[in-house]
Amino acid sequence: MTDPVHAPASPEEANRALIMSTIAFTVCFAVWTIFSIIGLQIREQLDLSDSQFGLMVGLPILTGSLVRIVLGILTDRLGGRIVYSLTMLTAAASTLLLSFAQSYPQVLLAATGVGVAGGSFAVGVAYVSRFYPAERQGTALGIFGVGNVGAAVTKFVAPFVMIAVGWQGTAQIWALLLVAMAALFWFTTYDDPDSFARHHGTAPKAPPRSLFAELSLLKNLQVWRFSFYYFFAFGAFVALALWLPHYLIEVYGFDVKTAGMIGAAYSIPASIFRAYGGVLSDRLGARRVMYWTFAVSLAVTGVLSLPGGLPPLVFVVAIFVLGFFMSLGKAAVYKHVPSYYPQNVGAVGGLVGMIGGLGGFFLPLLFGWLRDETGLWSSCFMVLFVLVAIGLGWMHVSVRRLDRAAVPQAA
Repeated sequence: MTDPVHAPASPEEANRALIMSTIAFTVCFAVWTIFSIIGLQIREQLDLSDSQFGLMVGLPILTGSLVRIVLGILTDRLGGRIVYSLTMLTAAASTLLLSFAQSYPQVLLAATGVGVAGGSFAVGVAYVSRFYPAERQGTALGIFGVGNVGAAVTKFVAPFVMIAVGWQGTAQIWALLLVAMAALFWFTTYDDPDSFARHHGTAPKAPPRSLFAELSLLKNLQVWRFSFYYFFAFGAFVALALWLPHYLIEVYGFDVKTAGMIGAAYSIPASIFRAYGGVLSDRLGARRVMYWTFAVSLAVTGVLSLPGGLPPLVFVVAIFVLGFFMSLGKAAVYKHVPSYYPQNVGAVGGLVGMIGGLGGFFLPLLFGWLRDETGLWSSCFMVLFVLVAIGLGWMHVSVRRLDRAAVPQAA
């Protein structure tokens, strides 16, 4: 689709950007978490340990996390439409190459490239936020974040595809879907208003910001606090999305199809309710939503940490509740970014997303190592309990400090 002759800021154009970005992010997330399913067959084929399995499923998350800040800065400078499209094509090429891997090192190398799909989040946040005013950005970014449901798509569909065509064929199909999505996105969207103005010479003339200036805000402790929140709300979500099928098969004896569907019961609420989290953050405030997220998550992870384990039905209910409140927290964190840093959404949002994604990499490794060392499957939830406790304490201390500082200013 050619660019319109007017600045693309109408409601119709904004909604199209949001819808297409969300669909694209869903496809990207489905590719990003593909190892949660095909990794099970690769594990059997290559006879991998739990630690090796954790590295394999976590490596794409590492790549997708590290590239977020770079892609966020590129989006600030070049525009989300072109960066988003190129990101999808790059990830598609790596996913296709994965299907030809014959050894564990080759799988890890391809997995590194597959991870680029996860970087699409930083691109989408910067792209979508520029179409909406501040009072609607929480809702818009919450809707965009529903693309996390791609993890559930993979868990529902990939087991059946893998049984039919093998893990190699599954990777090839996912790569083809990503190419088709990149083309559809490019031909049905517009440049965001800032990029449109720059390309057509209607933006105010200003010297380009240096990379140092882009990254200078990262010295702000507040940015790192938001990042830690996201390390749990998003990083732990990704880690569990990858780990749960393996957990359910080993602990409860489910087959891969049943484990995938139960894993989706966690991934779906942790994704689709993110939009509701955005609405709540706009209406009630992101701080209040974060308090609820941490408080309920602390209780649930405490129960799940019990070494004896839980009955299957109780476990599924607990996971559903945990996923629901994680989804609210993910939206609440990203409500802060364009509100506090409107001119640096790509850089700051990229860092927050990067740290969150690193949780999705390191936590599966830690889960696997703890399982190998302790023999306790519930040790993964013990880790999450500690993370939630730290996040809740840090947030409460910071809020109290801010409240005390506001009293003399008001006087």
